[in-house]
Amino acid sequence: MPPGPEVVPQYITPSVQRLLDRLVGTPVAVSDAAMTLLLANPMYAALMGDFSGLRGFERNGVWRNFLYRPTRARHTPEERRAFLSGMVAELRATAVRYPADRQLRRMIAELRAQSERFAELWDAGVVGRLEASRKTIEHPQVGLVTLDCDLLRVEENDLHILVYSAEPGTEAAEKLELISVLGTQSLVDGN
Repeated sequence: MPPGPEVVPQYITPSVQRLLDRLVGTPVAVSDAAMTLLLANPMYAALMGDFSGLRGFERNGVWRNFLYRPTRARHTPEERRAFLSGMVAELRATAVRYPADRQLRRMIAELRAQSERFAELWDAGVVGRLEASRKTIEHPQVGLVTLDCDLLRVEENDLHILVYSAEPGTEAAEKLELISVLGTQSLVDGN
């Protein structure tokens, strides 16, 4: 039985799936409105690491970032502050839209208890949204690669589609192509 309107939707529509199927050479991930990873294509796994073994709250981007789970993304201190603030603001807006979602309320309570920074931002009432940006990824085989990171929103189903891309003909595009050839091989990172 699908969840009701009071629970964060986690359904990937056939049209979103078709879009993902066409973006084979592009790192793409889909998350729900609470930033829980629902699906990542093989290119995303090759770029960011394999998330298939993560369970429960570990699949949530807010959880991973505030509880300092390893990530390949690199931020300056200023970028990190803006990114964390945007994540909390986005999660706050989701909690307002789905006040009866017990799993979401539990995750927020645990984040507040386990992360002083999350609790500070939550209690400050930060508002806003995560925005598109450039991200620097430290890949274990190709090193640093800076890519455009676009966050597309599917409003009707409250999904987020994260897409990484590089301008054609650049060093970043060459590195992204190499990552696609390497696939999800784990020679260095032990994933």
